[in-house]
Amino acid sequence: MSATNKNTSNTSTASSIREMTPEQTAEAIKNIARRIREESAKMRESVRVIRKSGAIEELTDAVREAAMAARDSAREINEVATELKQRGVINETISAAEETTNAAREAAQTMRDTVSRKPAAGDAKTSPA
Repeated sequence: MSATNKNTSNTSTASSIREMTPEQTAEAIKNIARRIREESAKMRESVRVIRKSGAIEELTDAVREAAMAARDSAREINEVATELKQRGVINETISAAEETTNAAREAAQTMRDTVSRKPAAGDAKTSPA
């Protein structure tokens, strides 16, 4: 191995590839091709085993069931919302929320008014002891 191939972080990948001999380049390409073939075979075997186990079908069924449940839930929620709207519940709820907001604002204003009316120091009455 040459001194240039022993460089670590100072040598970029591109420059170390350029410094390889043609024989080293050919060997590197062969190794890459061999690893691609090995990994492809592993991938084919994995897919075969997964398919044979029924896992793909089971996953597909589970996704289908989940999608149908989501669809049914959305339909039911829509039906309930429509019914509530028709019965006036939604408008009543909005009115109650607005009334509550207004009452809270009035109470807050009353508190601010009360706090801002602090008695003068000489006006404080004390009860006899």
